[in-house]
Formats: sequence, structure tokens, C-alpha cells
Amino acid sequence: MTNDYLIPLPDLCTQYEMEMSFFINLEEYGLIEFISVEETYFIHKDHIVNLEKILRLHQELNLNLEGIDTVFNLLHKIDILKTELNDVKNRLRRYENE
Repeated sequence: MTNDYLIPLPDLCTQYEMEMSFFINLEEYGLIEFISVEETYFIHKDHIVNLEKILRLHQELNLNLEGIDTVFNLLHKIDILKTELNDVKNRLRRYENE
């Protein structure tokens, strides 16, 4: 993993106009994961999409960490159910076509 894919935490604070403590709380709650390199925390660029979702939920809907965690858990369950539903539909099509 090269540093081209890592974004420093201080840059995130500046970009999103958020306190560093907010990002630390997100990590402590398990909502994001930081990588530590020489006493500086970084986030992988692939996780920015989820971070932006978290920030929108927090800023626009005024959700706390527990609310954000609940929303992410529900979205994950919806994805699982969609996959299962597609699998069942595909199996049903096979039986209907026989």
C-alpha cells in the first residue's frame, strides 16, 4: 500500500471542517478505520465514500454515532436481503423455464 492511497487525518479535518475528535470517535466506535504511520493517522481513499455518508448523516440528519451505526447496519442487512432475493428469483426462473 503506497501513501498515494492514504489521506492524512489533519487534511480530513480541514476538508470537512470537522474536529479531529469527531474522527477519533468514529474510529473508536468502529465506523471507520485509520492507519497509523509514524504517529500520523491516515484513512485509505477507498473509505472516503463511507466517511462522506457518515458525515452527511451526522450533519444533515443530526444523527449521533449510535444512529449512524444503526443506519449502516440496516443498509448492510438490506444489501444482504437484496442478494438473497436475487438468488431466489434466479432459482425460480430456472424452475419456471423447465
